[in-house]
Amino acid sequence: MVLTVYGLKNCDTCRKALKWLKDQGISHRFHDVRADGIALADVKRFAKAVGAETLLNKASTTWRNMPKSMVGHDALKLMAEHPALIKRPVFEASNGTIVVGFREPQKATLTALAEAGIK
Repeated sequence: MVLTVYGLKNCDTCRKALKWLKDQGISHRFHDVRADGIALADVKRFAKAVGAETLLNKASTTWRNMPKSMVGHDALKLMAEHPALIKRPVFEASNGTIVVGFREPQKATLTALAEAGIK
């Protein structure tokens, strides 16, 4: 299986996650959502797996600077148009598993996926 990491190259959490994956010997590829873009279909797939509220990064500067008139718009479309609104990193295993964020529970899930054959 292959693990794709969606994030931003200048995001500290994404850099830590990529280093951790390398140290763990978990093979992966990185997709920079700002440089490479992100399709609405991808955002919808992530949201279907984890929920739009989990996926939306309300702590981001982009969210805080969003005009109040935009807040009522479709959150998924906003995330596709403004990738910094996506909580990072998003991990997608080739078996369809989606993991959002990089804390101990997410590390445990990634480790279990690796043991199941991602390495």
